[in-house]
Amino acid sequence: MSIKGIKLITVPVSDQDAAKQFYVEQLGFEVSQDSQMGPMRWLEVAPKGSPVSFALLPSVLGVPVGGLKGVQLFTDDLDGDCESLRAAGVKVDGPNARPWGRDANFSDPDGNAFVLMSAPGGQ
Repeated sequence: MSIKGIKLITVPVSDQDAAKQFYVEQLGFEVSQDSQMGPMRWLEVAPKGSPVSFALLPSVLGVPVGGLKGVQLFTDDLDGDCESLRAAGVKVDGPNARPWGRDANFSDPDGNAFVLMSAPGGQ
């Protein structure tokens, strides 16, 4: 196989504008694409410099809004990022000590759930 990596993760959302506001203003992501494609709006956001982006789209492929669970995001400063998320109004569970490291959990306004992991060598 010659699969080289992951480019895009679809995040099913109920309101693209509200989702855009959450991911950009509360998580600090950047908009990498926001355009009309026929009757559909294509909206992608990503952490600055990330080769992988999230497509914030209405429910697709039978995945209900809020149905995305367990996508892991990595950080070098778990404690600081948890504080920043809370200051931005995001409900965060953690940081938590686990046998494999430290993490925190949060969800977007639609209930899509994410795990924020301490990167190897991070705090």
